[in-house]
Amino acid sequence: MELDDLKYQLKHKMSTDHAGRSDADIATLLTKRTSSIVGKLKKSLWIEIWCCLLVILAFGCFGIFSKYHSLRIYFSVFAVLSVAFLFLLIYLLRRTSELGGAILPVKKNLQTLVTIIEEFVKRYFQFTMALIPICFFFAFLLGYNEPQPIPEIDRFAKTYFSKPWKLIIFTIVYITLLTVGAYYFTKWYLKKLYGNYTNQLKACINDLSEE
Repeated sequence: MELDDLKYQLKHKMSTDHAGRSDADIATLLTKRTSSIVGKLKKSLWIEIWCCLLVILAFGCFGIFSKYHSLRIYFSVFAVLSVAFLFLLIYLLRRTSELGGAILPVKKNLQTLVTIIEEFVKRYFQFTMALIPICFFFAFLLGYNEPQPIPEIDRFAKTYFSKPWKLIIFTIVYITLLTVGAYYFTKWYLKKLYGNYTNQLKACINDLSEE
């Protein structure tokens, strides 16, 4: 089938589906569609909130009960950062509920919601990538100044990295692979949780503009 024929058939089908329906009917269908997408966005935010709570609990336990000074500082700092991120997620959930909770979501509300989500996703990605070198530097600094040696780490280093150049190569390869992996995983993760739904909301906004 030629591409032009396919486009014609799709256009004809859409015209047929809308035939006999009033503007109010079409608006109602679009409203249900946008409400469904907003609901999915809220579900994604709830998933992140619960994951964040688990991270705070785990990091907090390490920060309190670890017998090593460096590990207590490391996990305590990131537990506090996770709490700050939790408040951001809760704020975003409230904004999403406010803007998408009206009986008839209007185009302006949807545009505002898309802008907020896109800005959040952009900063989320930037923060995640910036956090990788910060974590490594912070861990190195704390490990270097740790007053009490950690036997497990010392045993691992002596077993596999008897020569300093081996440790240097391992560290470079590890950081490179982790950075590349984090880059693509975060891209996929954010698209799965937020990107697909914001694209659908944009399509709804375009449909509302045509009404």
